[in-house]
Amino acid sequence: MGFLDNLFRRPKPSDDVQAPEHAVLVHLKLSDAALGTAPEREAIHDLEHRLEAAIATARVGELDGDEFGEGECTLFMYGPDADSLFAAIEQELRISPLSAGGWVIKRYGPASDPASAEVRLEL
Repeated sequence: MGFLDNLFRRPKPSDDVQAPEHAVLVHLKLSDAALGTAPEREAIHDLEHRLEAAIATARVGELDGDEFGEGECTLFMYGPDADSLFAAIEQELRISPLSAGGWVIKRYGPASDPASAEVRLEL
């Protein structure tokens, strides 16, 4: 595509309309009040790899990372539809012993919007 083609190209709807940024936040309890044990952190990272693969296979978003502290680990996942994102990872979460005592927040909209609805699910 040449310079003039780019200059006069009509934008596709996806070029100027952003899908809402939904989120799934997974909260996992750790065995101590700080950062958890080394084996616990390693097991959570293994779980993250499985969740990341499930999300990629379903093509519903991305796993953006984790945060350890204050006796819990939070996993951050984002995509255009929180329900589809959770459906892709739910089975892996439910069978993991790491999920005991944990919970999930499904957020329907950007974090910057105070009107974004949230639903909490116990694991």
